[in-house]
Amino acid sequence: MSKLFEPDTINRMLIPNRFIRSATWEAMAADDGACTPQLIDLMDGLAKGGVGLIITGHTYVSKEGQAGPRQLGIYKDGLIPGLTEMTRAVHDRGGKIVLQLAHAGFYANSKLTGQIALAPSPVPSLSRSPIKEMRVEDIQQIVRAFAQAAQRAQAAGFDAIQIHSAHGYLLSQFLSPIYNKRSDKYGGDIHDRARALMEILRAIRKEVGTDYPVLVKMNTEDFAENGLSLSDSVQAGIMLNQNGIDAIELSGGIHISGKMGAIRTGIKVETDEAYFRDGATAFKENVSVPLSLVGGIRSFQVAERLVVQGITDFISMSRPFIREPDLIHRWSSGDLEKARCISDNRCFEPIAKGGSVRCVREMD
Repeated sequence: MSKLFEPDTINRMLIPNRFIRSATWEAMAADDGACTPQLIDLMDGLAKGGVGLIITGHTYVSKEGQAGPRQLGIYKDGLIPGLTEMTRAVHDRGGKIVLQLAHAGFYANSKLTGQIALAPSPVPSLSRSPIKEMRVEDIQQIVRAFAQAAQRAQAAGFDAIQIHSAHGYLLSQFLSPIYNKRSDKYGGDIHDRARALMEILRAIRKEVGTDYPVLVKMNTEDFAENGLSLSDSVQAGIMLNQNGIDAIELSGGIHISGKMGAIRTGIKVETDEAYFRDGATAFKENVSVPLSLVGGIRSFQVAERLVVQGITDFISMSRPFIREPDLIHRWSSGDLEKARCISDNRCFEPIAKGGSVRCVREMD
């Protein structure tokens, strides 16, 4: 049996195989962020399809942190019942599900929130809309919002939570010199730029306890001039390890990374795949917690080598599951043809037209 189909644990959470569905923006929630039958059906299909661990789309922890329309929310207790239905559907399939906690920060959608976007620093050259630099009080309020959201996720039955600190959203912005120009204790070297993330981790841990798995998604680097470097990212990873994180999912790129961003096109051959593997190798040499690697993995053989060679412990994928929610069952049955996703990113086109994420190739 391939090592990919062996179980493994994160904290006390037993995961039946090494495959993780990485978060994306589904655009299937209600206007107020509530869970919908469509979202529940999506998660149910992923569990049925054999994904070892499902991570939801980025879920905003406070109203002013919403990034886009029909984004899942967890900013109030009234959203818990719908999320409980989601976890129940996955658990009835024998699956495991994680809620990703997020705040858009600089990239919050003011038209949806009715508020000026909060960010570590304004950086006018990167935004056409007004940006409010966060006061220390604002940062502390965000820390509380993440902790309260984690408590709600635990109450809704999620097996774990994941802190979103990648791809140029708020906590990624704090880590990145491109966005973080602060001169107080939350800016400067990587230890200070990581302060907000560490405060959130400690606040969440206080709410959910030591036995509840707390994960993080972060960039290996920003792949943009003067952005977060790999060496600084590794230092942040070491700090997370020391402060009690249970697993780290590694990605890369921010909104201005262009072709070097997180969702690259043109993945045609095996050498195009796993484009953040060098970052994962550096993390593996410096942290002791389990790692998951995302970024263009399409071939079973590539995934297997990454795990067997000890570069990563888990394999994360997102776009392949949009086209093939049953991909893992297909591979486990012996059909090892690469994922049918062609990485053209057209799956996000329907969102702009008021729909939800889906593989348009299935409809062509």
